[in-house]
Amino acid sequence: MPRLEEIRGPEDLRALSSRQARDLAPQIRQLLVDTCTVTGGHLGPNLGVVELSIALHRVFDSPRDRILWDTGHQAYVHKILTGRTEALATLRRTGGLSGYPCRAESEHDVIENSHASTALSWADGLARAHAIRGETDRAVVAVVGDGALTGGMTWEALNNIAAAPERPVVVVLNDNGRSYAPTVGAIAEHLAVLRGPDAPQALFESLGLAYLGPVDGHDMEAVEAALHEAAALRRPVVVHCVTEKGRGHLQAEQDETDRFHAVRAASAKKAAGAPSWTSVFGRELVDLAADRPDVVAITAAMLDPTGLSEFARRYPKRTIDVGIAEQHAVTSAAGLALGGLHPVVALYATFLNRAFDQLLLDVALHRAPVTFVLDRAGVTGDDGPSHNGMWDLSLLNLVPGLRLAAPRDAATLRRALREAVAWDDGPTALRFPKGASGDDIPAVDVFAGIDILRRGERPDVLLVSVGVMAATCLEVADLLAAQGVGVTVVDPRWIKPVASELMGLALDHQLVATVEDNGRVGGVGARVAQALSDAEATLPVRTFGVPQHFLNHGSRSDLLEASGLTARHLAQTLLESLPAGRFEARQEATPSLALGGH
Repeated sequence: MPRLEEIRGPEDLRALSSRQARDLAPQIRQLLVDTCTVTGGHLGPNLGVVELSIALHRVFDSPRDRILWDTGHQAYVHKILTGRTEALATLRRTGGLSGYPCRAESEHDVIENSHASTALSWADGLARAHAIRGETDRAVVAVVGDGALTGGMTWEALNNIAAAPERPVVVVLNDNGRSYAPTVGAIAEHLAVLRGPDAPQALFESLGLAYLGPVDGHDMEAVEAALHEAAALRRPVVVHCVTEKGRGHLQAEQDETDRFHAVRAASAKKAAGAPSWTSVFGRELVDLAADRPDVVAITAAMLDPTGLSEFARRYPKRTIDVGIAEQHAVTSAAGLALGGLHPVVALYATFLNRAFDQLLLDVALHRAPVTFVLDRAGVTGDDGPSHNGMWDLSLLNLVPGLRLAAPRDAATLRRALREAVAWDDGPTALRFPKGASGDDIPAVDVFAGIDILRRGERPDVLLVSVGVMAATCLEVADLLAAQGVGVTVVDPRWIKPVASELMGLALDHQLVATVEDNGRVGGVGARVAQALSDAEATLPVRTFGVPQHFLNHGSRSDLLEASGLTARHLAQTLLESLPAGRFEARQEATPSLALGGH
């Protein structure tokens, strides 16, 4: 029996007999379970593509043949088969393997694809490039989950792929009947019919694509035969492989929620403490809906991850899952609002990027009362650059008429949600991070709707805290107070529009600073600085946020430290920014704030 650690690349895999290749499957599954239960990660999807991944690398010659993954979270087996077995223990860790394809890791990772429904557009572009360059000996293969077929981009790509029979693209449809949860919609129903007896002509054939299958995706020889046949056709073809998410791991197979789609790292499995931000939102929405029969909830194939499971159980007719189709979700929400309802669209912050045009021109232009609830906002960490929610504040600041809140704790999240749903003169949005909500941070005073979290003994620095950066800002205030610097910490709660009263507070201080875990360009800091400029204020402003580049995967604390968003770093920078000559003790105090801690 071959040992998995002997497979250094696809060429070693192709040298094996079919029986020897099959013997690798249980070893791979065991490695996946052992690894993901420690590091966390997308276990269920990868357990389902073991035989399929082996077959792909035995039939096609990666990296010359381009194998694209949609979405990339199902590429762990691909990583193992392309020489990264020993490094798998570092999965999703700072400096370790990414949880998605990563071009810096391997020449076999063609695209860094972590958002669904895009791989077929990549495939169409690559196939066109090969044709223009006269490269006729390279295959383009896209592995697409059935959930990705709920996204509009997939059909835009198929429209072009099918119209060019001379350009071969192999579409491997990994049909496990699920995205996170069971796949919804007419396409899912069509695939279910194709899996049954007396199947009709496949929709793909009606579009002009060749169609092979359905094939048992766990029968390696059958998959290999279908892939060889597809490659020989030299035209666009769909190979329909039926797989089981979570295959080979009993606990995953018996999990009806999402078949262990994503499991938490062992270090994250702690005793119950503060509730998660997601669960706080979910419970409050259920309570709010009891008093507001016009409230409906929309999700894009992420009912449980966005906290809507209980809402769906209580109000099934008021719960809408559109599949992996954020653009449709947002414009459909505008239609619901036009029809007299108040939609609450629950998305991960990073996925709102995909529907910005619909938010701008379908929702905001029509002043539709739609509430957007953005989970996993800010620095999320281990899912890598595509999942850090560091763009939402910058994008939302561009939208006329939209009101935006960043709760600092569970109490202000509950309050903001109710205020958002009560607003009927345009869209609202609120954002919160991944993880536990932590302890509530009470205000010591309220001024014109602005929460005062700390009053300094002197009006030296006004520190504007955005959302969950409140605890850090309070620590900054403590560090500066020890140096004789008075710091007033405020949380506007509603950060767009910028309150005129905040400008009044700013003018009473020597320096204004803002702290947010969003990109610095176009974020809250930039908007506050613009408002001060418009008011012809001349006092200095410092804006602290995430550097405007893609952050590698790692823990939230590591990424915040690398971004300079720790209390010690912020305090020292602010001390050095104070107006010259204003504080005689400043130079003597600076060494005690030397960097090196959180």
